[in-house]
Amino acid sequence: MGDKKHIVLFQGDSITDGARSRNQDPSHLLGDSYAFTIAGKLSYELAEKNPQFINRGVSGDRVSDLYARWNEDAISLQPSLISFLIGVNDAWRSMSNEPSGITDRFERAYRHLLAETKEVLPETGLVICEPFILNTGSTAEKWDAWKMRLEQYQDIAGNLSEEFGAVFVPLQKPFNEACERQEPSYWLWDGVHPTPAGHELIAREWLNVVQNSKLAIR
Repeated sequence: MGDKKHIVLFQGDSITDGARSRNQDPSHLLGDSYAFTIAGKLSYELAEKNPQFINRGVSGDRVSDLYARWNEDAISLQPSLISFLIGVNDAWRSMSNEPSGITDRFERAYRHLLAETKEVLPETGLVICEPFILNTGSTAEKWDAWKMRLEQYQDIAGNLSEEFGAVFVPLQKPFNEACERQEPSYWLWDGVHPTPAGHELIAREWLNVVQNSKLAIR
């Protein structure tokens, strides 16, 4: 990414939100998710370059919700890199038979979001993180349906990464492998939301993939 100013934007749902503050308190702006861990490590290593890290994840968001707030929470910020982690709420609304989940907008909304971003911010790097679940808590009762839906979303996320030239961060396999060390709830306490250990896993995978890619932050 050369010597240009690094402005890294994290976008997603509650997994990214991490109970971040909505004021200018620098101690809590990034919340307590994987975004905080990534920002802490890179801010320390690249202090001389003064990189900026922004968290605009919103708890409960689907892809279509991201698009609804994209002007103010992405385009206007002029980020040099946007990292997406989204999808579990699109699946959850369908699994719960909620009115907001009657039609599955995940792929069409995601593609529309990425297409507009590439058009308006052609120099901005894109990172797409794979949505993930584990068989425990909220997902256990309808596990087969959850697994089928998330596998579809994972394929879509991977395909969209190729289509839009984004860097893809696989996460389902690392979580599956982590369950060989400890039970699923140790990593995702309800099958969806990460524990501190789960956020650390995401951060490590993100750093390993992104920092060894064309979008490496140096």
